[in-house]
Amino acid sequence: MLTGDQALTDFVRQRIRRDGPVTFAWFMEQALYHPGLGYYSSGRCSIGRKGDYFTNVSVGPLFGWLLATQFAEMWDSLGRPDDFVIVEQGAHQGDFARDVLIAAQKRDPDFFARLRYEIVEPFPILRSRQEETLRDFGSKVTWTRSVAELEPFCGVHFSNELLDAMPVRLISRIGDGWQERSVAEAGEGFDFVATPITDPALLRHLDTVPGQQATPYETEVNLAALRWMEQLAPKLTRGYVLAVDYGHSREDYYAPERSSGTLQCYSNHRILPSPLTEIGQIDITAHVDWTSLAERAQSCGLVVSGFTDQHHFMSGIVTTLMAAQFGANTDAATRRALQTLLHPEFLGTTFQFLGLTKDIAPGVPMSGFNFARDPRVALGL
Repeated sequence: MLTGDQALTDFVRQRIRRDGPVTFAWFMEQALYHPGLGYYSSGRCSIGRKGDYFTNVSVGPLFGWLLATQFAEMWDSLGRPDDFVIVEQGAHQGDFARDVLIAAQKRDPDFFARLRYEIVEPFPILRSRQEETLRDFGSKVTWTRSVAELEPFCGVHFSNELLDAMPVRLISRIGDGWQERSVAEAGEGFDFVATPITDPALLRHLDTVPGQQATPYETEVNLAALRWMEQLAPKLTRGYVLAVDYGHSREDYYAPERSSGTLQCYSNHRILPSPLTEIGQIDITAHVDWTSLAERAQSCGLVVSGFTDQHHFMSGIVTTLMAAQFGANTDAATRRALQTLLHPEFLGTTFQFLGLTKDIAPGVPMSGFNFARDPRVALGL
C-alpha cells in the first residue's frame, strides 16, 4: 500500500495524469521541497541519533568550533576586512551557525566584531527555528530566501550536506545508449519508466560520462548543483566557497562496478528500498560528482584550491591552528567528539571538503588542506 503525505501524493499523481511521466528530479524536488508538504520544507526532517540520519553537527559544537577557526584564518588571509560575510546554505535549525558564532565571540573578538552571518533559507518554518536558535546574536545574523537574492559579498559560502539533497536526473544505459528513468503512475503508487533523453543540458553532460560501463547500468546526474554553482560564483566578489558533502571524483562516481548508482533513502537511520514510497516523509540523497562541480566552478571564474576527506581537513585545522587547545588537558567529551569527526570508521572518510577561491593569491594557506593531495590530481581535472 502506498504511504506518505496524501496531499503531496495526490499533487504528484495529478501532474502525471495531466502531463505524462515526470523526471525524477521533479519528483524528488516535490518530495523534499514542495512548499509546506516536502520532507525539508515542512520541517519534518529530523537529524541526530534520534532522527533519520546523523551528520557532523550531530556530534556537538566541536564541528562549528573547528570551522570557526578556519573561517577566521580566511578573514585574516583577506586582509581582515571590516565586513566579512559567512553565508550558510542548508542551515537546518541553525545549530552550526550558533556554534560558529559562539566560538568566534569567545576566541577571536576582533574577527567576531567584523563578521556578519547570512543564512540562505527559503522555508518559513526552518527560518523560524533558526531565528529562535540564534536569538542571542540579534542583527549579527540576517536571512535571504535564495542565492539569486544574495547581495554580492566578500567572505565565505559554506554548506554541509546541501548538494546531496539537490534533485537529480536518473539515467540508465541500455545497449549503447542512455535513457532517462522517469516516474509514472503504477496502480495505487508510482514506478519508473524509460523515456528518451531530450534535455540539451543532460545530453551535453552525458558526453563527460566515461563509456566503459556494461549494461544494465543506472546512475544520476545533478544538473541542479551545476546551476547552483553558476548562480553562486558571481555573488562572491572575493573569498571562498567551502562545500562539505559525500561523493566521488568522476572516475569513481561512474566506475563500472557502481552499476546501481548512489541514490539512497533514509528514515530512522534505515536505508529504504525505494524513493517512490513514503513521499514527503523520508530523506532522498545522491552522492556528489565532485569533478563536474569543480569544472563548472572553474568555468565560472573560481579556482579549485583544495579537495580532501574530512579526516585530513580536520587534522590540518587541529595541528596548524588549534594545537594548543588539543593537549593533554583536553576533556574526554571533546576527545570523543574529535574522534567521531576524524576516525575513518566514523565520519572521517564519509565526507569530503571542496575548497574554491576567487581573487586569492596563489599559495595563500587554508590550513584544512595542509595534508591534502593536489586537487587537480584527486579530481582528475
